[in-house]
Amino acid sequence: MLQIEIDSGSGFCFGVTTAIKKAEEELAKGNTLYCLGDIVHNGMECDRLRNLGLVTINHEDMKQLHDVKVLLRAHGEPPETYLLAQQNNIEIIDATCPVVLQLQRRIKRQHDANPEAQLVIFGKPGHAEVLGLVGQTNSQAIVIAKFDDVKKLDFNRDIYLYSQTTKSLDEFNRIILYIKEHISPQAQFQSFDTICRQVANRMHNIRAFAMKHDLILFVCGHKSSNGRVLYNECCQVNSNCHLVENSSEIQQTWLTGIQSVGICGATSTPKWLMEECRDYIETQHTY
Repeated sequence: MLQIEIDSGSGFCFGVTTAIKKAEEELAKGNTLYCLGDIVHNGMECDRLRNLGLVTINHEDMKQLHDVKVLLRAHGEPPETYLLAQQNNIEIIDATCPVVLQLQRRIKRQHDANPEAQLVIFGKPGHAEVLGLVGQTNSQAIVIAKFDDVKKLDFNRDIYLYSQTTKSLDEFNRIILYIKEHISPQAQFQSFDTICRQVANRMHNIRAFAMKHDLILFVCGHKSSNGRVLYNECCQVNSNCHLVENSSEIQQTWLTGIQSVGICGATSTPKWLMEECRDYIETQHTY
């Protein structure tokens, strides 16, 4: 008999849960609510909230709005967004994750204290969180997406290294080691481990979960940076892994000869979506 287990450690992180709760509370009042960018990097959950009345906008759209309510998602925003809201009399419902908000403040203090230094952020270029972090430095911060990018830094100048909250801790530590080995004795180097432990701890746990099953279905939106990191962790310990956005992407051939299926996901994956995948398999599979 086919066994199916949903990873109890997968699903929304605290920041995403809070943002969605704030949106639902406001929509329940019958008010029009705008959200600056997708509230979460999961298309299915965005569709659910859209059906409740949430209107997703971009920064250009926001410039045209006045006297409305706009929710800022967990990823955070640069200072310019708050200034625009003030100018257009927009009420901000701020759902920036507390971990991200603290990181923004740290980066701003560091930049203000030593604006001539290289303030480096290990993160995904163009990602909403990273844009918010870079905004704290008047766009002076250097973003490195992967380990090889660290070689482009000027090791004769001071370096202060931070990380996007959802990046790989192992790769971050490799970057730290490389900088320590190459930094000039006349230059100062400091690193700050700003990776969210709620995300970092999932890496070890999800690897253990992936090893338990014949087949792993990793459920997440294709835009999820965190999802890609966690999915890769699964693949390292289980070669029979598939990333799906919803149950319609599950192929019956994957289940041939399989005795156990593990379903897991990203910090942006709702539990109901993983449950939907489980229910689909139970409906389609012939025992």
